[in-house]
Amino acid sequence: MSWRLMLAAAVMVVIAGCSGRALQWEPDSYVVREGDTLYSIAFRHGLDHRELASWNDLGQGRLIYPGQVIRLVPPAQGSSETRVATQNPTPKPPASDRSASSARPSPPRNAAVQPVPRWRWPTAGPLLVGYGERGGLGEGISIGGKRGDSIVAAAEGRVVYSGSGLIGYGKLIIVKHNDAFLSAYGHNDALYVEEGDLVKSGQRIAAMGEGPGRRPVLHFEIRLNGEPVNPLSYLPRR
Repeated sequence: MSWRLMLAAAVMVVIAGCSGRALQWEPDSYVVREGDTLYSIAFRHGLDHRELASWNDLGQGRLIYPGQVIRLVPPAQGSSETRVATQNPTPKPPASDRSASSARPSPPRNAAVQPVPRWRWPTAGPLLVGYGERGGLGEGISIGGKRGDSIVAAAEGRVVYSGSGLIGYGKLIIVKHNDAFLSAYGHNDALYVEEGDLVKSGQRIAAMGEGPGRRPVLHFEIRLNGEPVNPLSYLPRR
């Protein structure tokens, strides 16, 4: 066996002997980009926005700005990093950036249990891909139709994200219904609401666009405390 083959075999042994943690590495921080909100960052990483606020010492203002580094994992209790963060809080951004990238405050995680919204289907088309099935994003369902079909709010709430900054979702809307439930509407052709807008159940918020394979589709998610849940467990039966 040549020395190159022996070296390759040794490397494979070392890799096999290591824990899967290195192979499953995920970033533990995120750099805020223009248009991000605390809700969209939490949504992207499957986290609760209240946890992000707590881990990053954001206070009640939930203030974020482009270039800021957001921690995606909890700090170790009693670590020097935690003490430094307490002694040296995140600097405030320039006044020009403060209004563009803020999210509204929410009560702490141990707040009273939130009521389940009265859900409705966000569009009238057929179910194409169920929750967790191959062919979708894996964290929601895909509903078919025609390009331009109306997309409506599945329950009343406040728009906390409206844009195209989350890769894989196209033009996306996220609606906060209460401090536990969010809904998300992806692959839109046009967005009719902006961040901060209050929407009623059944109100038109977007027009259906095209998803993977250039077929008209709505990607729809419901999240409970940041975690995706099966929308079919909440939507009325057809």
